[in-house]
Amino acid sequence: MNQTTCLIIDDEKLARELLHEFLENFPEIEIVGDASNGTEAVALIDKLKPELIFLDVQMPGMTGFEVLEDINHEPYVIFTTAYDQYAIQAFEKNAVDYLLKPLDLERFKVAVDRALKRKKLEAGHLEDLLGSLRPERDRTSFESHVFVQKSEKLYSLPVEEILHLEASGDYTIITTKNDQFVSSSGIGKLEEIMNPDKFIRVHRSTIVNISYLKEIERHFNGGMVVKMQSGKSFPVSRTYAKQIRKRVV
Repeated sequence: MNQTTCLIIDDEKLARELLHEFLENFPEIEIVGDASNGTEAVALIDKLKPELIFLDVQMPGMTGFEVLEDINHEPYVIFTTAYDQYAIQAFEKNAVDYLLKPLDLERFKVAVDRALKRKKLEAGHLEDLLGSLRPERDRTSFESHVFVQKSEKLYSLPVEEILHLEASGDYTIITTKNDQFVSSSGIGKLEEIMNPDKFIRVHRSTIVNISYLKEIERHFNGGMVVKMQSGKSFPVSRTYAKQIRKRVV
């Protein structure tokens, strides 16, 4: 299990103990420490680099907002406080959530779920960003076959036999002349392993193999539609139309 590390920051011992108790409901979260004041919190955050912190607003010597100003590491933040007047300021600091004391377990679970979802979402965005920044030399070779599943069997499918790929939620429908397969990989992941000389993206949800492309229709409003040899048609979004125009001679 890929655990999320967290730090609890509150000047009240009972409040820290309650957070420990509530977090027992989340085995995916690992508590790496506690802090009872702002100065201690700053030191521990930058030393331990927790992914998530539970942060009180009003503490002796340094407020929770001052803690955020002083740290170098940037964790996800869930505020836990008895004061409701700081909520807007908290969300301006990109807080995941703002919980009012006395804490309610069900409301607490919602806040933690939000933090875990944000972590997962942003990790996915980072992976996509790193993929887009890879040097072109890393993309000189592309897969000739992919493994696809149907029923309980895995098939080695020659990539050249793929007519088109269509996004369907988190899945991708892969179509060949004689069959269709559902891949658990997103269309963006599959695009990375396809040779861009043969597979072009015409829409955020569609990739076509130009070997099976019959014609491209231009519409009076400037839009385009690609027609496949199979008779299937796909609209071309403006974002990807320029890639097609580059191939016009």
